[in-house]
Amino acid sequence: MEAVLAACAVPSSRILNSKPRFRCSFSNPRLPISPNSLIIGGKSSRFTTAVSAPTSSTATPTNSPPESETGFVSGSDKFDWYANWYPVMPVCDLDKKVPHGKKVMGIDLVVWWDRNEKQWKVMDDACPHRLAPLSDGRIDQWGRLQCVYHGWCFNGSGDCKLIPQAPPDGPPVHTFKQACVAVYPSIVQHDIIWFWPNSDPKYKNIIETNKPPYIPELEDPSFTKLMANRDIPYGYDVLVENLMDPAHVPYAHYGLMRFPKPKEKIDREGGKPLEINVRKQDSKGFFSKQEWGYSNFIAPCVYRSSTDPLPEQENEFPAPAASDKAASSKRKLSLIFICIPVSPGRSRLIWTFPRNFGVFIDKIVPRWVFHIGQNTILDSDLHLLHVEERKILERGPKNWQKACFIPTKSDANVVTFRRWFNKYSGAQVDWRGKFDPSLLPPTPPREQLFDRYWSHVENCSSCKKAHKYLNALEVILQIASVAMIGVMAVMNQTTLSKVARIAVLVAAVLSFAASKWLSHFIYKTFHYHDYNHALV
Repeated sequence: MEAVLAACAVPSSRILNSKPRFRCSFSNPRLPISPNSLIIGGKSSRFTTAVSAPTSSTATPTNSPPESETGFVSGSDKFDWYANWYPVMPVCDLDKKVPHGKKVMGIDLVVWWDRNEKQWKVMDDACPHRLAPLSDGRIDQWGRLQCVYHGWCFNGSGDCKLIPQAPPDGPPVHTFKQACVAVYPSIVQHDIIWFWPNSDPKYKNIIETNKPPYIPELEDPSFTKLMANRDIPYGYDVLVENLMDPAHVPYAHYGLMRFPKPKEKIDREGGKPLEINVRKQDSKGFFSKQEWGYSNFIAPCVYRSSTDPLPEQENEFPAPAASDKAASSKRKLSLIFICIPVSPGRSRLIWTFPRNFGVFIDKIVPRWVFHIGQNTILDSDLHLLHVEERKILERGPKNWQKACFIPTKSDANVVTFRRWFNKYSGAQVDWRGKFDPSLLPPTPPREQLFDRYWSHVENCSSCKKAHKYLNALEVILQIASVAMIGVMAVMNQTTLSKVARIAVLVAAVLSFAASKWLSHFIYKTFHYHDYNHALV
């Protein structure tokens, strides 16, 4: 477990304790940041910051950008949510023997392995017959996807190959266009299945002209890169802004991650001012430099925080000193978060922390052990963000800048993301009328809100297997304790010596105690584990 927490804590500790290497481009570090004061300046299109001293607590900056810089744009600059690749799931968490149902961008998908074409397929999760979910079906002996409601079968191209109810001497109704299932363009990149959310035939070869975001360290064999995924009970925008906010880490996740002690500790947690310099923003995202490294938001899904910039961004940053180069060549670390919009109030997170050091740890420690600590970290601010999302909705997402007071530079990435979200997408995901984004599902009981089994374990091949085996071990321990008591009961006193009877009794008690401890461990690890900030 120490290795797990150490792996999780490395980036956060460096954020909080690294020595600043640059000056952030805020005109006066003592004055608040105005979200409206981030403007694109100069011919280089780099971000600068203009902050003026407010005359009162409600005053607004006098040098705010023109309305065109803060208002929603249309036309070619508008972000098209349906002209981008979206991740569905890591391949390692998909079983080739069964179809899987997933929702992305409000679209119900079925993901299955077509063994005839040796490819993963992403299709509409609805049988054209009576709209039953194909993800509840099976893959038949000929490698076709079969709807188990009436037995209709489909190949990897979405063509219906069998309608059992159709007379063999009748018209070939299975060849009609209405009998086909829509197939989405898909590709496996970085061991993740990505799909293009438009099944129009003109996008069949979209991969030739438009590819998913490329993350170099995920293709570098010298990096370790265990992946995990989890469904999150709050929306896409809240998930993204939380992941690019380093200032919350020592507070919301206190006690879960180790941090070096700051020289001057102003509180128990050890928070401090953070230097974040946003360098560039457009409809495709933005990137920035922090104290410990570099960050990239690749719209709409990828947030990368790393010790090294992406290759195409190296010219945007001053060359590091020789000593820094030597250090970076030895130990490199990235945090890759892939945020998937599912529906209003729901999102999915795929994460991996590639690094080129301590690689052996991932080879000897089971993958599910890493997920224990990582899920606990997600749980520790889950309720905060679930409630925050509803408060943002009450005030209106477009009014985020007015509703939230942002006085420090540590929120620069969050402010820039909200500005991107407002400017290029009107402060909302384009659900194309499938949902009313103003209506979120009611907040469930805490145990259901923090559920780990259906949000993670069921969708994680390693945790699901560990859950199965540990449950079996619990039963074995219980049976063993009962069996040993039974042996003592049927044996007469002359058969077993006093020492033997004591040994059997102790073993029975220990087996029963171990089964109870294991039951608690299983529940806490794979089902529900609350985190009370007031008691840590």
